[in-house]
Amino acid sequence: MDTFLRTYNSFEFLHPSNKFAGNLNQLNQSKSQFQDFKFGPKKSQFKLGQKDCVKASSSALLELVPEIKKENLDFDLPMYDPSRNVVVDLVVVGGGPSGLAVAQQVSEAGLTVCSIDPSPKLIWPNNYGVWVDEFEAMDLLDCLDTTWSSAVVYIDEKSTKSLNRPYARVNRKQLKTKMLQKCIANGVKFHQAKVIKVIHEELKSLLICNDGVTIQATLVLDATGFSRSLVQYDKPYNPGYQVAYGILAEVEEHPFDVDKMLFMDWRDSHLDQNLEIKARNSRIPTFLYAMPFSSTRIFLEETSLVARPGLKMEDIQERMAYRLKHLGIKVKSIEEDERCVIPMGGPLPVLPQRVLGIGGTAGMVHPSTGYMVARTLAAAPIVAKSIIRYLNNEKSMVADVTGDDLAAGIWRELWPIERRRQREFFCFGMDILLKLDLEGTRRFFDAFFDLEPRYWHGFLSSRLFLPELVTFGLSLFGHASNTCRVEIMAKGTLPLATMIGNLVRDRE
Repeated sequence: MDTFLRTYNSFEFLHPSNKFAGNLNQLNQSKSQFQDFKFGPKKSQFKLGQKDCVKASSSALLELVPEIKKENLDFDLPMYDPSRNVVVDLVVVGGGPSGLAVAQQVSEAGLTVCSIDPSPKLIWPNNYGVWVDEFEAMDLLDCLDTTWSSAVVYIDEKSTKSLNRPYARVNRKQLKTKMLQKCIANGVKFHQAKVIKVIHEELKSLLICNDGVTIQATLVLDATGFSRSLVQYDKPYNPGYQVAYGILAEVEEHPFDVDKMLFMDWRDSHLDQNLEIKARNSRIPTFLYAMPFSSTRIFLEETSLVARPGLKMEDIQERMAYRLKHLGIKVKSIEEDERCVIPMGGPLPVLPQRVLGIGGTAGMVHPSTGYMVARTLAAAPIVAKSIIRYLNNEKSMVADVTGDDLAAGIWRELWPIERRRQREFFCFGMDILLKLDLEGTRRFFDAFFDLEPRYWHGFLSSRLFLPELVTFGLSLFGHASNTCRVEIMAKGTLPLATMIGNLVRDRE
C-alpha cells in the first residue's frame, strides 16, 4: 500500500520493485502452497500469462501463486553509446518513478542525461496506492486506474472510521510509459546494466558498470531505493521495518463495499480459535489493507505497520490466512503476490556528499507510515530544478566549480532544515508506534482519525512542518482517551527527549 508505502524499482531492498506504499515490495509471482489457507514452502515454478491463473476448489487454496512474470514495455529506447566517451551532465542510477521523474525534468532543460537500470523497460511490479489529491497536484490523474470515493478504517469489532478522502491505485504501466516517452522525447539515453563502482574526480565522476562500460558524468543521482547502492551513511543503521504480504486475487466473494477501499482493519476476532497467534498479534499487531476492484476481484494485504526487528513473512502470511478464512473469502486464483519489507526511520545519509540521492536511498520514506511514492514524485521537481540551476551556473562561470560544491548545494535543497525537522517529528511518531500493542495502536488511530482532516491528511502526506506538527500533536493528545494520553506520556517521554536533542543539535 504505497499508502502507508511501498518500494519501487529493481534496485530496491529485496529485489525489484507504497504501502504503509508504492520500497520494498517484491511482486513475487513465485509458486506457493496453501492448505486450508496455510502458506507452505515454495514449489517448482511454472509459466503463466497475466490472465492465466491456476484454479482450485473453493474449499482450499492449493498452489495458486504463479511464477515470477516480467512484463516489459513494447518500444525502443535510445541507448547510450560508450564509444563517444562524452561527459553527460547527469547520470540517474535506478529506473523507478522518482529516478525517471528527475531524468525527465532535467532533460527538459536541455541538459544531457543518462539513465542506468538493469531492466529499463520492465513494468514496475508493485501495487501503488495513493490519495487522489496527491496525484492531482502533480497532474498525474491519467495514471490512476481505479478510484474509490472514500476509505474505511476498522478500529475494532465495534468502532469504524469513514475517511472522506478519495483513494486510488496507480496504473503502473501508464505511469512508466508516460515518463519514458517524455524522457525519450527530451533526448535521455539509457544503459542496461548495474553500477558496481563510482570513482570521483574533481570535476566529474566515473560510473563503472557490470558490463565493463564506464560512463562519465558531472553529477550522479542514486535512485536505487533501499539498496543504498551509492549513497553513503556514517551512522548505525537500525530502522523499524514495515512488513507486508499481499495478493491480487479472484475470489468467490468478499464482504467489503466495492465503492470504498479498506485502509486499515485492526479487528482480531479471526484469531479467537488460535490463542497463541492472538497473543503474538496482541503484542505486535497486523492489519488488513484491501482494494476491492469488483465483487470477485480484490487486492488483499496483511501488514505490520512498524516493528523492530520486523515480523517474519511467514508470521504475516499465517495471520492473513486466518483472517481470510474468518471473513469467508475463498480464493479461486491469484494473479500476483507481493512481499514488502520497508525500512522506516533510521539516520539520514551523510549530508552533503558527492552522490545525490532521492527516494529510499535518501531517507525519504515516511518514518511513521512507510509512505514514499507520492512524496518522492513531489520531491523530483525540487531536485531537478536544483540540478538545472547549479549545472547552468557552473557552465556560465569562468572558473570551474568542483563536483563536491555542486552536490552540496543540491543536497541542501533536498534536505533543508524544515524537512529535517519534519522528519525528526515523524521518527518520534514511529518510536511511539513501536512501543504500542494492539490495544494501544487502536486507541492511537481512534484519536488520529478523529482529528480535523487537514491534520491527518497533512501528516500522512508530509505536508505539515514543525510548527504545524506541534499543533497536530497537541490536537491528537486532546482527542485521545485518558488511557491513550497516559500511554503516550509514558512511552513517548524518551523519544520526545531524543527528538528535542536532535532538533537542538541540527542547525543550518
